[in-house]
Amino acid sequence: MDLDLRQLRVFATLLKEHNLTRAAEVLDVTQPALSKTLAGLRAHFGDPLFIRVGHRMQPTSKALELEPAVRAILDQLTTLRATHVPFDPASSARTFSFCVVDSGMVTVLPPLIRYLHRHAPRVTVRVVPLEIERLEAQLESGLMDFAMGSYPSMSKRIRRQALWSVSYVGVVRGDHPRIQGRPSLKAFAAEKHVLVSAAGTGHAHHHAERALERVIPPENVTCRLPTFVAAGLLASETDAIVTVPKGMAEILATKFGLRVFLPPLKLPKIEVSQHWHERFHREPGSQWIRGVFAELFGEKRGTGNPPPYTTAL
Repeated sequence: MDLDLRQLRVFATLLKEHNLTRAAEVLDVTQPALSKTLAGLRAHFGDPLFIRVGHRMQPTSKALELEPAVRAILDQLTTLRATHVPFDPASSARTFSFCVVDSGMVTVLPPLIRYLHRHAPRVTVRVVPLEIERLEAQLESGLMDFAMGSYPSMSKRIRRQALWSVSYVGVVRGDHPRIQGRPSLKAFAAEKHVLVSAAGTGHAHHHAERALERVIPPENVTCRLPTFVAAGLLASETDAIVTVPKGMAEILATKFGLRVFLPPLKLPKIEVSQHWHERFHREPGSQWIRGVFAELFGEKRGTGNPPPYTTAL
C-alpha cells in the first residue's frame, strides 16, 4: 500500500493531539474515518504507532522515529504549492479562516469586509471559535490560516507579527447616577461590575481580568460573560461598570449610548498580533491576507500602499 498525503496529515495531527476525537475535529473528519486511516498506517508500518494510555494516544518509538520525516514531507509540499500556485485576490474565491475574540471581531470585521468588497470581491472569511488547546494544531494543519490576538505561550513554529496595542477603559450608561468622571478607586470598587472572562482561551486578556479582581470585592462582580458586546449591552441597561479595550469602548459607546472613563487603576496593555504556522509562511494566499491585516490594522497603517501579494512578512 502506498501512503497518501491524507494519511500523513492524520499521522502528524495524532502526534500533536494525542487523542482520536480531537484529531478528527482538527481535520474535520469523522472519528470512524480517522480510525480507518490509522489502521491503514499501522498495517503499512507494521507497528501500532499509537497506544491508548488512559485518555491519550501515546506514540510508539516507531512513530517518534517517523515524525521528522513526515513533518518534512508536509512542509515541502506546502513550499511546493506556494512556488507553483499564484494567488490573485481579484479573481480568487478562497475562504480564509481565523479566530479572534469578540472585541477583535467588532473592530476588525467592518473595515476588513469593506476592503474585500473593493479589492477581492470573491474572497470570503470565516471566523472560527477560539480553542486554545487546539489552536496550534489547527494552524499547523491549515484548517485555520491565522489567529488574531495575544497568545504568548505559542511554540517557536508559530510566527507572529505585532499589529496594535490595547489599553483598557471603563464604560457605564450615559445617565449613570454616580459615575460622571474618573472615579476614585474606592468609588470604582464599590460599584457593581460585569467582567468579561478569558478563562480557557489562553488570551492575555486574563491579565486585565486578574487586575480587576484584585480591587473589586467578589460580591460586587455581579456577572461574568465571555463577550464584550453582551457586557456592553448590560452596562447600557443597568448601573454596572464594564472594563473593555479602548477601541471596543468607542464602538460600544456609539451603539449603546455609553459613557467612557479612565479606570482608577493600572491595567496592562496587550499587544495584539497575527499568528501563523511556519509551514504557511511563504504560501502566497496566506501572505496576501496577512498583508491586508498589516495594512488595515498595523501600527504603520494608512500608508496608502496596497498590501503585498507575494512578499513574505
